[in-house]
Amino acid sequence: MKTYAIAAIPGDGIGTEVVSAGVEVLAAVARREASFAFKVDRFDWGGEYYKKHGRMMPENGRDLIRTHDAILFGSAGHPEIPDHITLWGLRLAICQPFDQYANVRPTRVLPGITSPLRSVDGPELDWVIVRENSEGEYAGVGGRVHQGSPLEAATDVAMFTRAGVERIMRFAFRLARSRPRKLLTVVTKSNAQRHAMVMWDEVASEVAREFKDVTWDKMLVDAMTMRMVMRPQSIDTVVATNLHADILSDLAAALAGSLGIAPTANLNPERTFPSMFEPIHGSAFDIMGKGIANPIGTFWSAVMLLEHLGDKSAADRLMKAIERVTADKRFHTPDLGGTARTADVTKAVIEAIDGANA
Repeated sequence: MKTYAIAAIPGDGIGTEVVSAGVEVLAAVARREASFAFKVDRFDWGGEYYKKHGRMMPENGRDLIRTHDAILFGSAGHPEIPDHITLWGLRLAICQPFDQYANVRPTRVLPGITSPLRSVDGPELDWVIVRENSEGEYAGVGGRVHQGSPLEAATDVAMFTRAGVERIMRFAFRLARSRPRKLLTVVTKSNAQRHAMVMWDEVASEVAREFKDVTWDKMLVDAMTMRMVMRPQSIDTVVATNLHADILSDLAAALAGSLGIAPTANLNPERTFPSMFEPIHGSAFDIMGKGIANPIGTFWSAVMLLEHLGDKSAADRLMKAIERVTADKRFHTPDLGGTARTADVTKAVIEAIDGANA
């Protein structure tokens, strides 16, 4: 029997609650499949670790998780610590050195959930947003001088490399090719950003020649927000820069019903390093400890984890269990307008996994 080593990093806020639920559900899937098992190592890094040690994770933190098969991550963000410290000290401190350059965020209106668009459901909103996850606007290049003086200046430089753009474009075109519609939208802002984004467009055109069977178009990011709301059925696979896709994927999650259901895979496609899977909802300190966090985003992220490990039957079983539970409004948490608790949803998904037809 194959045993997968999983690094569980709950992080901050509700991350501790949803990752615990995710570990329970993964264990249930392993029991039901009976062809593999999980060995879960928990790492309590994050804001509380920072308050004790002055850093979000130990200096050798990446070495401790480097050989794991996958990482299940909760959230980074603490009200007593500046956001740039929590993000760069933990999540980005893992994503960037592990070259998890393809951030993949699927969006669907799950059974039983109503989109804010009301008339949109089913195949009309079935997207995958591919976010360049290693450079661009979040490259970390820049600085501040003369802090606190009238002459203070600050820069954040968006760095785009041809190699980085080529690889994310090829990843996105391959993903679009694997989906039934074979349709890709390349998001840009080359009308205003006349250097890096023009290169982004040029590389997209070059890579497109390798994928004659994929239909693609190009859209400015501001117009893309309108298209997502007004013509969602025209969208399938999307590729965008680090910043643009970060914003668009939150809009996509809201249009699907809630940030609480949205998953993410931070992939190192070459598998040189472990990939990391996480819900996108953040630490949500306002509901921490209340037992009402929606764990569906974490469960869906676990589906992507299982797909990445190559256990498609297990991934399909878990996704069917999730859909069965969301279809029943008794298991809708407050973000979906219900009164269910995290434990209720977790128990229901585990029972659905154990069901004969799950």
